[in-house]
Amino acid sequence: MCGIVGYVGHRPCGDMLIDGLRRLEYRGYDSAGVAIHDGSDIVRLRAEGKLMQLEQLYRSSPPLGTTGVAHTRWATHGSPIERNAHPHQVGRIVLVHNGIIENYAELRDELAADGAVFSSDTDTEIVAHLIDRARPGAKSLHAAVLDALKRVRGSYAFVVLDVEQPDELVVARNASPLVLGVGQDEMFAASDVPAIMSHTRDVIFLEDGDTAVLKRGTFEVFDTDAQPVERTPKRILWDPVSAEKQGYKHFMLKEIHEQPTCVVDTLRGRLDAMTDQVVLPEVDLDPETVRGLTRMHIVACGTSWHAGLIGKYVIEKLARLPVEVDYASEYRYRDPVVDEHTLALAISQSGETADTLAAIRHAKSGGAKALAICNVMESTIARETRGTIYTHAGPEIGVASTKAYTTQLTALYLLGLWLGRQRGTLSAAEEARITGQLRLIPGLVEDAIGVEDRIRDFARDYAHTTGFLFLGRGPQFPNALEGALKLKEISYIHAEGYASGEMKHGPIALIDEDLPVVVLAPKDPWYEKVVSNVEEVKARGGRLIVITTAGNREFDRMAEHVIEVPDADPLLMPLITAVPLQLLAYCIADARGTDIDQPRNLAKSVTVE
Repeated sequence: MCGIVGYVGHRPCGDMLIDGLRRLEYRGYDSAGVAIHDGSDIVRLRAEGKLMQLEQLYRSSPPLGTTGVAHTRWATHGSPIERNAHPHQVGRIVLVHNGIIENYAELRDELAADGAVFSSDTDTEIVAHLIDRARPGAKSLHAAVLDALKRVRGSYAFVVLDVEQPDELVVARNASPLVLGVGQDEMFAASDVPAIMSHTRDVIFLEDGDTAVLKRGTFEVFDTDAQPVERTPKRILWDPVSAEKQGYKHFMLKEIHEQPTCVVDTLRGRLDAMTDQVVLPEVDLDPETVRGLTRMHIVACGTSWHAGLIGKYVIEKLARLPVEVDYASEYRYRDPVVDEHTLALAISQSGETADTLAAIRHAKSGGAKALAICNVMESTIARETRGTIYTHAGPEIGVASTKAYTTQLTALYLLGLWLGRQRGTLSAAEEARITGQLRLIPGLVEDAIGVEDRIRDFARDYAHTTGFLFLGRGPQFPNALEGALKLKEISYIHAEGYASGEMKHGPIALIDEDLPVVVLAPKDPWYEKVVSNVEEVKARGGRLIVITTAGNREFDRMAEHVIEVPDADPLLMPLITAVPLQLLAYCIADARGTDIDQPRNLAKSVTVE
């Protein structure tokens, strides 16, 4: 993995392929490559590091051709060096790949015993060998690809080019996203829509098991059984301008500032102005089924998992439904108790997170009713659930999630309110009170963003710190975890999040005059307990940064810095306190000069397990 672009048509494609990779840089990568058929042979260029390294190679002697593939790689098998970069070539076959071939070691041993010579350490090259060996006896490149895939176990999105067939691409998808673009006498393939949006808005989202043959202006899609199948193009309506920085120094900062609008968009059409009730027609569950639920499982990864932890507080309080929140990567392996009375909720920004997809499929196999919270229309997770609450956050380019997190929280509040009414555990008056508070949230988030200058003033004082501790209680505890994750992701400073009450059970040993401790202390039902924790940190010389409700002066005597945010209902307050945590991570990382939008070793959409 991580980014794929392919083209077959009537125009010289080199610049298009490089531009497509640039639009996928947000996914994270450590090497890049391009292969173009120049009419007689395939010219292949690869480079480790950033895309500019590949572009320099390309500009020095641009290959001309109207068919090609390109790729940005995030290392899984083999270190991030040129020999492991895609595209890979074996004989007449060139291909790029996202995903992981699980049985690659077994296949590699078999091929080596049969005389195969390998030029990389990757699992991807194995598949190129398989296709190349199948090609002489196959009637077509598509047939050779199908023959090779019979041997392959794992996740993949492939784009394959044959040196002897310069006007054709063959693609395949299983558990890794791949989209086709339909142009005028030209076809595109990509791992995400932004790569091709400047050339076409008519796209086909391939399904698991699909393969396709792309030629100049024509395409044919085949299902898991290799039978022709109709896949109707869909029109993409969102504006590509929204994926530009618009004057902000980094995409992450732009996306932090977009959060008030994104929360509004997530709420839009889901709060009935006449009844003050939540309306979720996209959730395909009747009231009797909802009342019969006995448990709920939330599966997610990273930031989405933190959102799910807050969702547990919300749903258990409003709907009185027991909720378990699992790392999706662990869910299948603990043999969870699942039946037809279980509601499983997958949370994923991309809708393609491999672990989350596998977890929701596991829950469904046990009889669970499956829902999703997702930002991407027609994503795999969205298609495989009985209802998806789309967050409408627009493209999130920065690898470290910000607006996806706050819109996921917003969607969880909506779902909690809806479940509460359906189950009869939430009165109409209480729902109306909370929905009234929700309508105020976008303005309060806007006010919270106003602390940016305050944080920027002192962030450089922490730029050379080696560790941070984040503390919170109740629904603020998951926000402490999220604040620590944000700082780790983009500043490379080690940070840990803890429930405040757990500090005395170990982490207190770390506290000294060199350790910054960020405490989430809004005026909520847990406030007095948190004040005691702040006193404990102060007594041991810790460097305190406290986030609290505007007008609260209690921490002025104890903390190095106090960040004030507007007040809100305690249940909704995580939407407000998340903002200064994002800004703190951003400002410290900016002071350190790290690559904020594309942190090392990270990928935006993790489509491998």
